[in-house]
Amino acid sequence: MTSPSTATTLAELEQRAAARRDRPSYGHDALIACDRLVRIFSADGVEVQALQGLDLLVTEGELMALVGASGSGKSTLMNILAGLDVPTAGSAKVAGCDLLSMGSKERLRYRRDIVGFVWQQTARNLLPYLTAVQNITLPMQLRGRGRGSERAERAESLLRMLGLEECRDRRPQQLSGGQQQRVAIAVALANRPSVLLADEPTGELDSASGEQVFAAFRRANEELGTTIVIVTHDHAVASEVRRTVAIRDGRTSSEVLRRTEVDAATGLESQVAREYAMLDRAGRLQLPADYTEALGMEHRVMLELEQDHIGIWPDDQPRPRQLVVPAPGGIDRVARCSRATHAPSVVRESSA
Repeated sequence: MTSPSTATTLAELEQRAAARRDRPSYGHDALIACDRLVRIFSADGVEVQALQGLDLLVTEGELMALVGASGSGKSTLMNILAGLDVPTAGSAKVAGCDLLSMGSKERLRYRRDIVGFVWQQTARNLLPYLTAVQNITLPMQLRGRGRGSERAERAESLLRMLGLEECRDRRPQQLSGGQQQRVAIAVALANRPSVLLADEPTGELDSASGEQVFAAFRRANEELGTTIVIVTHDHAVASEVRRTVAIRDGRTSSEVLRRTEVDAATGLESQVAREYAMLDRAGRLQLPADYTEALGMEHRVMLELEQDHIGIWPDDQPRPRQLVVPAPGGIDRVARCSRATHAPSVVRESSA
C-alpha cells in the first residue's frame, strides 16, 4: 500500500515533469541556437574533439564577436553555422533550419538564401574577372529571382550604403584590401540573408582599413537589421560590439556585455563592460586561469550555496571573503556568483 508521503512525492514528480514539458525549448526565441554542440575530427585513428558540448544563443538583430585562441573551436563553429561542415552531435539551428538534418539540396539553399559569409582572405570573396557591381549581382542571378533592373538597383543600393559608389566598375585588383572586403560584405548581403558570418575579416588589413570594414558591418546591422557574427583576434573590433563571447577548449567560456550609461549629474556618456563566466546546459563552468592559479585550485574545489551566491574555494581552505584580481587595462574583476544573471561567476566592470 502506498503511504501518503510516497503519494505526495509521486504527485510532485508528475507536476515537475508536466512543468518541463510545458517549458519552451532551449533557444526557441533565438535566431541562432547551438545546444551541446559536438564536432569530432578523425585522422589516422586519432580523434580530435574540436567542439565539446558548446552552447550558444544569438538573438535576431545582434552584432556580436566570437574570440578565442587558435584551436579553441571558433572557426569550426563558424563553418558549421555557414553550412560548410556538419556537427557530430548536439543541435544547431539557424533561422529555423536544422543544420544536422539538412540534405545536400537543402544545405545549398541554406547557404544561398539564409546565410552570407565573408572570408579573411580577400581573394576568396570576389571573382577577379568581374567588377564590383557584377560580383554583387551574381548571387542574385544564381538565385534566379528578380528582374535585371531589380538586381542592379539592389547592388547600387548596397554600394551606396557602404560608401563604394566610385568602385562599382572596378575589378578586385583595382581595389584596396579594405575596399575588397567592403565589396565582399555587399556580396554577402545581396540575397538579404538572415545571418552574416565573418571569419577574421580585418585580419589582413591595416588599422585604418579595419575600422572602415567594421563600420560597414555596423551600418549593415543598423540599416538592414542583419544579424552579424564576427570571429576576430582584433581587440579593437571585439570592444566595439555590445556582446563578445569567448570560446575555450571547444566550449563558450565567458561573455562580455557592454552598455552605454549617461551620468545624471553631468550628462556625460560612458561605456560599461561587464564580463560573465558562462554556465552551460550541463551545469559546467570554466573558471578563469588567473583565478585558479592565484588560489592553487586544481582537481577539486569546495562549494557552498548561500542565499544569493555560490562560494567556491580550494579544498580544505578557509572561505575567502572576496577576491579581486587586477586585469589588463586597469579593470578589476570581482569573483562572485549572482542568481540575477543567466551566467554566474566572473563580473568585470569598467567605464570608458
